Amino acid sequence: MSQARVTLTLNEIQAALGGDLVGDGSVAIERIAPLADAKPRQISFLSQRKYAPLLATTQASALILPMEAAGHFPRPHILTANPYLYFARVSQLLNPIRMPDPPIHPSVVISPTAKIGRNAVIHAGVVIGDDVVIGDDAVIYPNVVIYHDCHIGDRVVLHAGVVIGADGFGNAKDGDAWIKIPQIGRVVIGHDVEVGANTCIDRGALDDTVIGDGVKIDDQIMIGHNCRIGDHTAIAACAGIAGSTTIGKRCIIGGAAMFSGHNEITDDVVISGGTAVIKDIRKPGQYTGVFPSLQHGDWLHIAANLRHLDTLAKKVQQLEAQIKTLTEQHNAE
Repeated sequence: MSQARVTLTLNEIQAALGGDLVGDGSVAIERIAPLADAKPRQISFLSQRKYAPLLATTQASALILPMEAAGHFPRPHILTANPYLYFARVSQLLNPIRMPDPPIHPSVVISPTAKIGRNAVIHAGVVIGDDVVIGDDAVIYPNVVIYHDCHIGDRVVLHAGVVIGADGFGNAKDGDAWIKIPQIGRVVIGHDVEVGANTCIDRGALDDTVIGDGVKIDDQIMIGHNCRIGDHTAIAACAGIAGSTTIGKRCIIGGAAMFSGHNEITDDVVISGGTAVIKDIRKPGQYTGVFPSLQHGDWLHIAANLRHLDTLAKKVQQLEAQIKTLTEQHNAE
């Protein structure tokens, strides 16, 4: 499915999105572009002060600027409190999604017991299992697989290769063998969720795996069985979330972050990229557990010292005890 670009005047953009329009509102805009690369009939934006020098050289016909820039730029522009958010909404206006014809590709396999909402777009190679429910205005890209009983909310976007509802990794040890534990829960995805390409969300073992409203999930992410992701949390690429992890609302998870299972993360937590989360986080804030990169020889030296930390800690404790004893003896004298 391609995108159909449109042309809008600044007047039309301001009428749709608000903001303070300064200058000629009849200027026609065809697309949005970065300050350094913008051409005539394009609109750009300034969201960080470090890019302000580019305002003098940009060829953009119009700009999206923060409110404090009022009176400092001669070309037509729109003033707004959040230029980056405004840019995103302008881009949506200029690049509406084109509905394919037919909206459901002939190659799609849909169980007769599945329920598909209104205006759903389903691309080639998709397989939808028994008793699946898909909400209104969903967009499902090629080769997505949705296993039985899973529920997908309204306006959900599933990119190519996503697998929803495969079995969670549940096995019990029997001597040298592993005995599979049937995974009888579902995956329940809320409204306005987007899931990136080749991401897998496993069904629950007993309870459901639940993805809240407005969650944004990047490419190649693993979400294990019985996980719960709170509303409006964003998860960057290659994160791995082991089973029965609960992540709160409005969290931001950096790329390649790893979560051991059965942990609870409260609301409004930021996890830096590459961080390993191995225990509960009960206080909002940013958490980082990434050792900065070093030259290989330096890292080997540090790693060798790490092996002796336990011995060093014991020696320090012994020295502290000796100092305490000597201090007490001195004071007694």
